[in-house]
Amino acid sequence: MVKNLFSTMLSAIIPLFMLSALTNANPLYTYCFNDAINYTANSQFEDNLHQLLHWLPSNTSVTGFYNNYFGDGADRVYGEALCRGDVNQTICQNCIKIASQEVLNGCKSKEKIIWYEFCQIHYSFQNFSTLMVYTGKYPDSNSLEKNVSNPSHFNEVLMYLMNNLSSEASFTPTKRMFAVGEIKFSKSNIYGLVQCIPDIKKSDCRSCITSALGDLNACCQGLQGGIVVSRNCNVRFELYRFYNASSMSLTYPSPAAGGKWKIGMVGAVTCISAFVIAVLIVSSVVYLRWKKGGQEDEERSQHDLLHELVRPTPVTLAHEGDLVGSEELPFLHLAIIKAATDDFSDSNKLGQGGFGTVYKGVLPNGKEVAVKRLSRRSWQGLDEFKNEIILIAKLQHRNLLRLLGCGIEEDEKLLIYEYMPNRSLDLFIFDSERRSQLDWKICNNIIGGIARGLLYLHEDSRLKIIHRDLKPSNVLLDEEIVAKISDFGMARIFCDENQNAAKTRRIVGTYGYMAPEYAMEGLFSIKSDVFSFGVVLLEIISGKRNSGFYLTGQAQTLVAYAWQLWNEGKELEFVHPVLMESCSTPEVIRCIHIGLLCVQEDPAARPTMSSVVALLGSESIGLAEPRQPAFSVGRIVLPNQSSTTDPSACDMTLSSISPR
Repeated sequence: MVKNLFSTMLSAIIPLFMLSALTNANPLYTYCFNDAINYTANSQFEDNLHQLLHWLPSNTSVTGFYNNYFGDGADRVYGEALCRGDVNQTICQNCIKIASQEVLNGCKSKEKIIWYEFCQIHYSFQNFSTLMVYTGKYPDSNSLEKNVSNPSHFNEVLMYLMNNLSSEASFTPTKRMFAVGEIKFSKSNIYGLVQCIPDIKKSDCRSCITSALGDLNACCQGLQGGIVVSRNCNVRFELYRFYNASSMSLTYPSPAAGGKWKIGMVGAVTCISAFVIAVLIVSSVVYLRWKKGGQEDEERSQHDLLHELVRPTPVTLAHEGDLVGSEELPFLHLAIIKAATDDFSDSNKLGQGGFGTVYKGVLPNGKEVAVKRLSRRSWQGLDEFKNEIILIAKLQHRNLLRLLGCGIEEDEKLLIYEYMPNRSLDLFIFDSERRSQLDWKICNNIIGGIARGLLYLHEDSRLKIIHRDLKPSNVLLDEEIVAKISDFGMARIFCDENQNAAKTRRIVGTYGYMAPEYAMEGLFSIKSDVFSFGVVLLEIISGKRNSGFYLTGQAQTLVAYAWQLWNEGKELEFVHPVLMESCSTPEVIRCIHIGLLCVQEDPAARPTMSSVVALLGSESIGLAEPRQPAFSVGRIVLPNQSSTTDPSACDMTLSSISPR
């Protein structure tokens, strides 16, 4: 009775604290999606935005969620507002009112989102139905929490709670895609919350929460509280009850009868597995160093790299098949990989790259995979191996190739990816027979997919990533011809989201796709990838390669040829005949225009990928006139140069690699 009375009093008091806390609250996070696409003061777009924001507080407070649009054509503004599922109408309305005023401050982007503890507002120039890409952000307040004791076990219990809440929110219709709960940990409780925008599909809700929990695990592991906010879902946990709603109470599963014996056996298996893998790795290092005659790598030894790869974390059996893994490095046993590829049979060979060969494989459970067998002869292969594992394992996007596992055993370095039945883009656009399978709709979707993948790398992923080797052979196509960017061995991480450029004396990548400032001076940035994207776009439309184009006698490069026809008003002569049969003339001309904007010589004149995605998705947005692009790219390579490492760039500069 006393407990029920206390709960009743608490339920009455919490809303008062919420309302008080809201009065002087600051936003958790504010994000401008398209910095290069701004609205002007006193414009029709701004007027429509004010009209939309005016109606959000009263309409949202009724059900906790509201979306609508104001205006027509290029000035139409779409908006949606969401209140946290446990707040009452008064708190909801007040929060939306404050957010509606604050969202007008700062940047004047045509797409913006602002999060408060109890609500969020999102407006855009484009329909929200096209905005399903996950965009996770975590506020600075996460870093202020103190660490918990036994963080490893704490994280296990936390993720057990959050995964159960995810299922509750995404698959229970009566919950309006909102769930809260608590679970016992040590002498206290962990309290969790998950919520999705109510009008998205349940599968999209679950996918968004899964991505958000991955970010929560990355940013807040071992902390006493954390929150990740995104466009379509939010997750949060604390060691105090921060919500005002009835919640599910969970208990973390304890070992069954005979649990001590089972724990001992698991511990023994874990230790033995870790020991065996360590012996194999050390043997591999010794063998490789013996083959190299003890020669040290100019930047670091292979032993140091392996030590950096294999952290002292427990190695356990995973839930699927024979995958063995730790948090940093998932493994597949070499015997399983050999069996899957018929011992790397030539009949299973899918392609040959500068760092090794790719084979098709079939795992024991019937799953088709692609196995990348890295070259054994150089240190650079291990650098690339490390880079791909660190990057791809943490990247989840529809237009990025998914890494499934890897292996270091004997002298083998292996990466296991999802299998792409249609192989790479270059096999279609440069082949006279296969080219006929790509009509304008498919090509347009491929261009848009590549653009969205790069946008995720540059702006929407947890880290800012520069690919540095975008080209058609690194764009793979699945069974539905969906484009997926692959091959992150040359990618570079910027840990500081405010860092936009870096310089290196080690030029990696492929000539014909390199931006001039990178090829000539080693300067690279997100605009380097934009240049490469522009070249790929022009290749898709024309069906011609930029590399070796001078041999055609039409112009020095494909880019120069496109510019020449553009100035002469003969853009349609640039389009491949197959595309001319199915394309919309204004659309294809607009695409050529965007491509020319991307390959301008001055990086500052090139658009960002967020602008490119917006320009591709809306014909109503005006295009600037392109300037003359760089027609040739060349540089002098000096021997034995060392890389210039920017300490703010995660020390992820790669070794010198010959062009592929």
